[in-house]
Amino acid sequence: MNNIIGREEEKEQLANVLQEETPQLVAVYGRRRVGKTFLIRNYFEQRIVFEISGIHDGSLQEQLDNFSRCLYKSFKVKTQHLTTWFEAFEQLKKQFKTKSARQKRVLFFDEFPWLDTPRSGFLKAFENFWNSWATRQSNLVIILCGSAAAWMIQKILNNRGGLHNRVTKRIRLLPFTLQETEAYLKHRKINLNQYQILHIYMAMGGIPQYLNEIRRGESAMQAIDRICFSKDGLLTEEFPNLYTSLFDEAQKHIAIINALAKKPAGLNRNEIIKECHLSSGGTVSKLLEELAESGFITVYVPFGKNIKDSLYKLTDEYSLFYLKFIRNNKNGGKGTWTRLFTSSSWKSWSGLAFESICMKHIVAIKKALGIEGVYTEISSWRKTGGAEKGAQIDLIIDRNDKCINLCEMKFSDHPYEINKTYSDTLQSKLHVFQQASKTRKVLFNTLITTYVPVNAGKYTGFIQNIITMDALFKSK
Repeated sequence: MNNIIGREEEKEQLANVLQEETPQLVAVYGRRRVGKTFLIRNYFEQRIVFEISGIHDGSLQEQLDNFSRCLYKSFKVKTQHLTTWFEAFEQLKKQFKTKSARQKRVLFFDEFPWLDTPRSGFLKAFENFWNSWATRQSNLVIILCGSAAAWMIQKILNNRGGLHNRVTKRIRLLPFTLQETEAYLKHRKINLNQYQILHIYMAMGGIPQYLNEIRRGESAMQAIDRICFSKDGLLTEEFPNLYTSLFDEAQKHIAIINALAKKPAGLNRNEIIKECHLSSGGTVSKLLEELAESGFITVYVPFGKNIKDSLYKLTDEYSLFYLKFIRNNKNGGKGTWTRLFTSSSWKSWSGLAFESICMKHIVAIKKALGIEGVYTEISSWRKTGGAEKGAQIDLIIDRNDKCINLCEMKFSDHPYEINKTYSDTLQSKLHVFQQASKTRKVLFNTLITTYVPVNAGKYTGFIQNIITMDALFKSK
């Protein structure tokens, strides 16, 4: 367990699982390479008495033969030739009794969805296994782990059959925060400052296996150049594989991702249907739920609106980076990112990427503002021009203490100087928002940026809060 970097909330949840006096059925899901298997193996270590990982696209007999091998590895007992999942689970019951003890014992089913091959009867057999036997084993914890988020949501979490409301704990494992990313790289003896780490995060997010590709002695630019643009780079061809491994109808999910990539401000449900040529109904809701649960998109309710006006934004760093830069520059060879990094496309895109990262680190931003204990609602706001002046605010923190932070997010690779034009723009946005919203709350102009502007003191009466990137690295 000492090898687990970050994941404090998840570790607390797993600790609670071990304290329960009743049998536990735990569902752990999240995109591939996010560290699900590592977390479970390292947290439970000596408690796992049986482990199996499903075989991708394996046949029923291949899965059953693998189950037999895992039984032998765990219990050192050869089993009869298995032909059905009911037989397989009978053997597991029999062998588990030999390991019975008062303290919790763990059965770990990794890549659980892959075990459910067509017409195999797997899920029906597992439901029977849990309901008829496992629920009577007070010392039992069963972990169901899967990257296929759609399957886990539909077949386990939203199950309407024998597993309805049977899951006792659900853990959606998300990418590392900036704080966890910094700790992970330090653990690997990789010495980069916060700006360099932020640069890497903007390109590949906080996916542990992506970060594991970074080598000691590399700069952020060198690492991105090699990992994302070289012929054998891990992330050169990761995009299509990522979605097809998670979703059965991946092309529909990719179509939504492509549509949202073109609209940084987000799209509502009807706009997504139109852009992607989808039919309205439950299918669209299902696709959006699956993408949101997997951490690729985020749902925001615009300020002053209700849930039916929700906007969907693409917030997965790697997907955004791939569609903007990698897709059209594959195998560009050494120096590709050095060339692209100085382009105007990077300058405009980096601002959007920074905004997305800030939205994911609201806990850190609230802490920097000293309002971590205050209830808040997060939203964005846009007013189109017309007879009156329009404006857009990408992050609004509406506080229960009768105040609102209007946040301007600005990415820069150096401390910049606030000029009159910029300050006038911020003042205008505040005025337009105040007039349009008719709010009586106190409004605070809040600047979130990489470095403190060189002339920040000149605007202390106008910009009430300046939050720099170091605050984003303090999630807790």
